[in-house]
Amino acid sequence: MAVDEAIAAAVARGDRPPTLRLYGWRPPAVSLGYFQPLDEGIDIAAINARGWDLVRRPTGGRAILHADELTYSVCARQDAIRGGHSTMESYREISRGIIAGLELLGGQVTLGDGAGAHSSAPAEGAARPICFAKTARCDLQAEGRKVVGSAQVRREGGILQHGSIPIAIDLAEQTAVMPGGDRRVASQVLAGAAMSVSELLGRDVSYEELADAVARGFAEALGVALREGELSAEERATADCLRADKYSTREWTRERPAVGSWQSARADH
Repeated sequence: MAVDEAIAAAVARGDRPPTLRLYGWRPPAVSLGYFQPLDEGIDIAAINARGWDLVRRPTGGRAILHADELTYSVCARQDAIRGGHSTMESYREISRGIIAGLELLGGQVTLGDGAGAHSSAPAEGAARPICFAKTARCDLQAEGRKVVGSAQVRREGGILQHGSIPIAIDLAEQTAVMPGGDRRVASQVLAGAAMSVSELLGRDVSYEELADAVARGFAEALGVALREGELSAEERATADCLRADKYSTREWTRERPAVGSWQSARADH
């Protein structure tokens, strides 16, 4: 999260070009949405028992277990992408890259309609803390089930959009660390609401295969030439400071942060 924010700040200033970042998590971690209360069905003991991490994102939405997945982030100035001054239009533009990448693998996804999972109110309450238990307009879906969960934050003319692309979904582990109300009901809701890329394609897919396809999808759909690069010295220094002073602190992670200079832009709000 610190690296995502450091890149976003540099891009917003015009010091760095628009950047696509693809990464995974070691160890796995649960990330909370910017406004999400920690006591909203998150089992900290279960997270700690597994040796996993807990962090709060700079973006909105519900909790995500980052385990067997590809995470993407896109940092760009609002005036550098089509529809950049509109939250939903920028979601559509950025999502074109992911849609194209999954199509290269043989998968078909579309932007969600915001209808969410088809379940009763008690069932939705049981799975309330889990991002993948509900589809928003900014998420990518197939057959009414969420395949990619995304969120966005804006600052000083810049956009940071990042999200989770699950390669596989372990229902037991998901509901163990994000049980909500009833673990059994939460598992049933999640099974009907979420879909991994492996399920979408009907075969196992590796991190490397998915990452390569998503990168090619962005290049082809957005008509850009991607060049591999490293963090600049300034980005590394900024990320180190953000990690120490913000993302690793109890105040940031455990307490609901006050609204600051980052404007969380969630299209289903």
